[in-house]
Amino acid sequence: MSGNDTGAIDLNADLGEGFGRWHLTDDAALLAVVTSANVACGYHAGDAPTMRRVCELAAEHGVAVGAHVAYRDLAGFGRRAMDVPPGELAAETAYQIGALEVFARAAGTRVRYVKPHGALYNRTVRDEEQAAAVAEGVALTGLGLPLLGLPGSRLHEAARRAGLPAVAEAFADRAYTVGGTLVPRGEEGAVVSDPGQVVRRSVGIARDGRVTARDGSTVRVRARSLCVHGDTAGAHDLAVRVRDGLRAAGVRLEPFA
Repeated sequence: MSGNDTGAIDLNADLGEGFGRWHLTDDAALLAVVTSANVACGYHAGDAPTMRRVCELAAEHGVAVGAHVAYRDLAGFGRRAMDVPPGELAAETAYQIGALEVFARAAGTRVRYVKPHGALYNRTVRDEEQAAAVAEGVALTGLGLPLLGLPGSRLHEAARRAGLPAVAEAFADRAYTVGGTLVPRGEEGAVVSDPGQVVRRSVGIARDGRVTARDGSTVRVRARSLCVHGDTAGAHDLAVRVRDGLRAAGVRLEPFA
């Protein structure tokens, strides 16, 4: 198996993306399928009761809890481009992790990794300054947490400079460019919606370390974690199909942290 060095793959999903009476993700159902949960920390979505509930459910299912940190953008769901001063971004990153850690520990678990969300995720692929600010925020917590992101990204470089583990992630349901980055959500075909195609792409990434780019070329993708978005229609059924497809292909599922 050449997709990653361990012969195993982690299946993660973005969860806790509700606020007040508004609920977006089917947290309980997805936590019965995935091995890691990227939990919204209140900046793009999520609130204190939601964070607490998701941590408790994750602990019950033995699912690793990750802090899904974001720009402070509830109205735009964290998907709008923002220019945040590095010092401020570092502090806000640490703040979000700290809030989630309280609820994780109360549930008998802990925050095990950090993954940026949306616009922040995409910005830290290429922006060295913003990537360094996120890594600084993670380091501020003193928890030594791994940073989950695209392989070859500025985020991974910043993590290593800060003495933090960098974990490579791939996306089963997002289109890739020939350069190995994600096709922006605003462009046609950015999200892969056909379940069968998503499963085939998942197996290709996990077992062979390859995915087909939007132009039809083959892109090398070495990943330890595979994301299925929790906010897409039919997310639970899709996650089940991906999990079952991976197992049928002989891929072992286990959290990376």
